[in-house]
Amino acid sequence: MAKSRRDIFASFSLKKGESVDTKVRLPYCDDLSLFQKHCTVCELKPCVNVCEQEIIRIDEQGVPYLVFDAKGCTFCDDCLEVCPEEFLNRDLTTIQGKIELNILKCLSWHQTMCFSCKDPCVDDAINFLGLFRPEIDEERCTNCGYCIGVCPVDAITIEGVKE
Repeated sequence: MAKSRRDIFASFSLKKGESVDTKVRLPYCDDLSLFQKHCTVCELKPCVNVCEQEIIRIDEQGVPYLVFDAKGCTFCDDCLEVCPEEFLNRDLTTIQGKIELNILKCLSWHQTMCFSCKDPCVDDAINFLGLFRPEIDEERCTNCGYCIGVCPVDAITIEGVKE
C-alpha cells in the first residue's frame, strides 16, 4: 500500500507500538463504527485515567486507542466498567487487530537466541521451531500487545482494523 508523504513524515514522530494507517482500539468492541460513534460523544474519557497499564491514548477525533510501547492489555475490565456509554461487550477476549512478526528484523530468525517476545506471552501464542524461528499462533493470540514493547529490535507490530 502506498503511503502519502504526510504518513511517511508522521511515522517519524510515532512512538513504539503506534501505527500510521489504523489505530488499535480498546478491547470489548468488535463493531468499530459503534465504537467511533459512542466514544466521540464521551467527553470525560474515564478509560484513560483508569487504565493501570497506561496504554490508552486519545486521537485527534477524541476516540481512545491503545499504544503498546512498554506494556500490554491485561483485560482487567476497568475501561469497560467506567464506560458511560454501555456498548462494550464483556465476552470479547481479544483486541481487534493483527500482530505481525517481521522475520527480517527478528533476532531469532537470524540465529541469535532471543525469547523476549515469548516470555511475557500468557496465552502461549508464540511458538518456536527449535530455538529459532518464532511464529505467532493467530488462534491463540489475543493481541494484548505485551510482546511488542519487549522486542529489542521492534520486530513485532500491531495493525488495527480498518475503520
